[in-house]
Amino acid sequence: MIKNKKFKIAHIHVWDKNNKGDHAIVLAVQEILYKNFPGAIINNFPVEVLKNHDLKTIVKLNHADFIVIGGGGILYSYFLPFNLKTINEIVKPIFLFGLGYIKEVDAPLWSQDKIDSVVALANKATGIGIRDLNTKRFLIANGVRTTKIKVVGDPAAFLFEKKPSVATISRLSLLNRKQKIGLNLNYSGWLGFGKWREDILHAYKETVDYFQNELGFEVYYLQHHPGEKNIYPELKISNLKLVDLKPNEQKYVYGKLDLIIGMMLHVGVMAYGAKTPEISVAYDIRNYGFAEFINHPELVVDLEKLKDGELLRRAQMVISKKTNYQKQFVKKKIEMSNSVSKFIKDIKNNLN
Repeated sequence: MIKNKKFKIAHIHVWDKNNKGDHAIVLAVQEILYKNFPGAIINNFPVEVLKNHDLKTIVKLNHADFIVIGGGGILYSYFLPFNLKTINEIVKPIFLFGLGYIKEVDAPLWSQDKIDSVVALANKATGIGIRDLNTKRFLIANGVRTTKIKVVGDPAAFLFEKKPSVATISRLSLLNRKQKIGLNLNYSGWLGFGKWREDILHAYKETVDYFQNELGFEVYYLQHHPGEKNIYPELKISNLKLVDLKPNEQKYVYGKLDLIIGMMLHVGVMAYGAKTPEISVAYDIRNYGFAEFINHPELVVDLEKLKDGELLRRAQMVISKKTNYQKQFVKKKIEMSNSVSKFIKDIKNNLN
């Protein structure tokens, strides 16, 4: 890498600021890039540029020194198939960073053209740093070379935390000594929610009733998408506090909670980054993948087990071991930080 060079970086990502998780992952990736490439100029491109063929966009991409794709759920049926002509006409080094494979519960299998386009992108990439082992398994099963793939985790875990205003901290009662539980539901496009709606709402309500009424916990709703306003009122929880802040501030709040029960992936990733255990109700393979990555598969509850009171039992178990989880999260984040650093070093080495 040329010393003191101010690099031009093309960053292809999901850029939906209405989705706090999508926003958080973009901010986190760019925080890492700015730190490691001082003075860099980062130009944003929506992931849709990979699905279409537009000569002007390809010219812009090729004016960058290198291209970063990710993180987040780039390998998602909605964004596929990628355009093979576009991939072939990109001549600058491509690095897949912190991205993952999405396969929702009850979603149909991908068509072969979608799979082939993902493999083409992976084979074109100079470096592949993905967020979980399920993504690695998917790529390997479809012919991508094992030695080319590094599992670096989800960069959103490292998102910089910003303290909210005094008024916000006061409104959310963050300084009192009461224990606190946060909730999140996925109501932002998962078509399977209707099938599991009653089971999910019942399990959440059963769990909250125990923590709020039996143990005196404060209860928070952690909004990651505006669509959730159409579902969380159905929980009918008294004195529920809404947390809907900018991603950096949202992560700060997560660090003040004792336990989180969520569905959206980046609720769990940000909670982990803030050292707060989160139990994920799994609507997607990525929920399982993240829990496996942080070495705690017990932090996922299957949809099929909600009727049996498993969410409450798991929450009782996890809160009793909160301190142990925090210690293990710290160790895992150090390991993850080293993996990210090695991947960034590989990027630099490939720019010589």
